[in-house]
Amino acid sequence: MGGVTGPVLRADATVLRANIAAVTARVAPAELMIVVKDDGYGLGAAWAARVAVDAGVRWIGSYDIPTAIQLRAEIGDGPRLFAWVTSTDDEIAAALHAHVDLGVGSLDYLERVIVQADASGFRARIHLKIDTGLHRNGLSAAEWDEGVRIALDAQHRGMIDLVGAWSHLAEASDAEDDAAQARFLAAVARAEELGAVLPHQHLTASAATWERPELRGTLVRVGAFCFGVRSAGGPDLPGIAPAAELLAPVTRIEGDVAVIAVGSFDGLPSTLAGRIRVGTPAGPRPLRDIGIDEMRLEAWDSAAPGDEVLLFGRGRCGEETPTTLAEAIGTVGEEILCRLTPHVHREYR
Repeated sequence: MGGVTGPVLRADATVLRANIAAVTARVAPAELMIVVKDDGYGLGAAWAARVAVDAGVRWIGSYDIPTAIQLRAEIGDGPRLFAWVTSTDDEIAAALHAHVDLGVGSLDYLERVIVQADASGFRARIHLKIDTGLHRNGLSAAEWDEGVRIALDAQHRGMIDLVGAWSHLAEASDAEDDAAQARFLAAVARAEELGAVLPHQHLTASAATWERPELRGTLVRVGAFCFGVRSAGGPDLPGIAPAAELLAPVTRIEGDVAVIAVGSFDGLPSTLAGRIRVGTPAGPRPLRDIGIDEMRLEAWDSAAPGDEVLLFGRGRCGEETPTTLAEAIGTVGEEILCRLTPHVHREYR
């Protein structure tokens, strides 16, 4: 350890590739779509997408169209990109030009995509969303037939390709997820009765994908688990480890306290103080205080300025993971990663 002058979030491509391999093996024969929303959970969406494509992943989920456009420039034309947030007409046009698959969850959005496809001459690839009970966007059961018919008519006229159906699960209980899957499969069956061919069917995200294989479709959307962030309160995941670690140097020693160059200004929740231990060259030490730009912890016998402290990581110096930090303050591991500001330098290995 040694050499950093400020906080560093160090992302490890070897770990990310290993996580992707573990998820891919777990979900087969379904295909993995790695989700890189929130700038790749704070690690860098472009970096994560490049690593994933090099590891053989053929689908990248970006959430929004602007991110998908940036990723297309990074990873080339081969991999499929999927963006599902409802967007402006200009963004739709840009997505079609970049051959981004679009998740469509309302009749209005469907009509706007068709208009943009007709105007641009680029054929849109559409995944139609059915609301399975979460009420997080999606066509209602009453709208489904109309949406499918509109899409198939536009497909016949050469404007779009209806290639998939998708939805979200609440993951509140197995019974609710079973009911959601039943609604999803009924919608898929009805679309097929109307003439749709839907090779890409995706319902599950990280937790349900991992734990409930019977809910998987032909495609699964996994974000957090690929980055080594397990569900808060959930079990450890075999073959999965945090893909990044946060470290910062000791700036000075004040009696029995080591002062570290990272604080709440950098995005570290101040409520972690007194709740966790961090990793030092001498093993784990209690975190005493988190100020605006510094934190304090119990010093060790040989502590000196320049020593590196691990705030979270994979446990190599006794530090906790992003998920265990999150559990200590009642949130989720993604928040610990995504809160880190641009002031925290990103380093890639």
